[in-house]
Amino acid sequence: MQNQKLSKRDFLKLLGGLSLGFLPLVGCFNNRKPEGEEVAEKKNISGNTPPTKPETVSESDVIVLQRDEARYAQYNTSYNKRITLLPKYIAVCFTVAGVRHALQLAEREDLPVSVKSGGHSFEGFSSNDGGLVVNISQMKAVTWNDDGTVSVGPGLLLRELHSQVYARGKLVPAGSCGGVGIAGLTLGGGYGFFSRKYGLTCDSLVDATLVKADGQVVEAAAEKNLLWALRGGGNGNFGVVTSLKFKAHPLPQVFKTVTIKHTIPDGPAFGEMLEKWMILTPQLPPEAFGAFVQNGKTLTLLFTNYGSGDIRDITDRMAEGARSNTASSSAGKPFADALKRFYGRPDPLYFKNASCGYYQHFSDIASVATHIFNEMLAHPGLIFQVNTLGGAVNNPEFQGASCYPHRAYPFLSELQGYYDRPAQEADILEGFRNIQKLVRDRGVTAQYRNYPDVEFPDWQHAYYGSNYDRLRELKRQYDPGNRFRYPQSIGAGAPGTSA
Repeated sequence: MQNQKLSKRDFLKLLGGLSLGFLPLVGCFNNRKPEGEEVAEKKNISGNTPPTKPETVSESDVIVLQRDEARYAQYNTSYNKRITLLPKYIAVCFTVAGVRHALQLAEREDLPVSVKSGGHSFEGFSSNDGGLVVNISQMKAVTWNDDGTVSVGPGLLLRELHSQVYARGKLVPAGSCGGVGIAGLTLGGGYGFFSRKYGLTCDSLVDATLVKADGQVVEAAAEKNLLWALRGGGNGNFGVVTSLKFKAHPLPQVFKTVTIKHTIPDGPAFGEMLEKWMILTPQLPPEAFGAFVQNGKTLTLLFTNYGSGDIRDITDRMAEGARSNTASSSAGKPFADALKRFYGRPDPLYFKNASCGYYQHFSDIASVATHIFNEMLAHPGLIFQVNTLGGAVNNPEFQGASCYPHRAYPFLSELQGYYDRPAQEADILEGFRNIQKLVRDRGVTAQYRNYPDVEFPDWQHAYYGSNYDRLRELKRQYDPGNRFRYPQSIGAGAPGTSA
């Protein structure tokens, strides 16, 4: 049975949610005592500071859940229904003291630690089998500082960021989908509608509080190498980030969108449209953004603009021969309301989503464009998307201050596959792998860390480029026992080798 076709409404929801995140399920919890004190002491073999006596905590600091408890299932949820992991403990933390307590438990039992903030991980890196998950989804405080910066808790979702920060007339240049967690977005780089004007989300990060595996609390602004690493390389690698401080920018006055739809009959037509789009979109003003989204034979071109620059020449040229061309504006409405159409679907579903390479020009994939299109038709449920970067993302000052290595690329692509039943997974994955191989065989190997794929060869350099060895050195410094680990975490061994 083939996958059900997405309705127009579902597809628009996915269009809003795919690039910029999903809405997780947040459960309630029982008031109960933490269970860490009941665990017997174990010999320290991790290489971290020897465990100290557990500090006194209360239910307002942390609640530790085990598999046999009803509330465990409410916190062991995943937006991606493909992900089925069972950590031994889920520590729902509300304070830094709660995080320290959870890490002491992991140290005593010598457990791997994953960190889950408010959102999701495409490959389930925010959870594990048999280890401990530090769940900081309830740490959502928003504090305005005297210097105009804003500090936020790692559990804050973007829809909450929009309502609390944008309502103050300020902008943190994050994504748009309501279910993305600000911590994961920032620590992996973070791009969206505002990146070409203000840079990546991590470029506005000016400080972060980190709890190391041994319980030591450090401020990243006081340790420049750590701040460099957290700007694009910090997803659950060095410790638990319990607060992020951002530079806030003026909120735009208006947000305009143009949505153009084409019917693409075949592979050559797909290639022609993609080439035309990749020639025109670098000419967009920095306040504008573009996305090229191919779903079966339906091509959706999304343009957004929150500046005074005129993009009509570009949109008119891309609309030639279109079956529809729709424009809208947020004029007269709260700015955050204009983003709600991009909040994404709230309910879990089966999917595979990953980066499909950074591109300089259409020539990078010209010879395989027709094959990509044919694979999408042969495997219904696959979506190929290309997003605009460039502008302030290329700022040399940002380049030196962060470990995000792919600033020179004007385009980032992603591949998505959706299906209704587990039995359909094999077909989706076959097409998914075929397209990834087509692109990789063209020499396209740079990938976006926030869109991981467990099957990427040499993912270390695909994500981090030449910065990987430096990140490994910092891993040795901040997590010498490799307490924080998952299938593609930064390793703690000698530099220059695989993790």
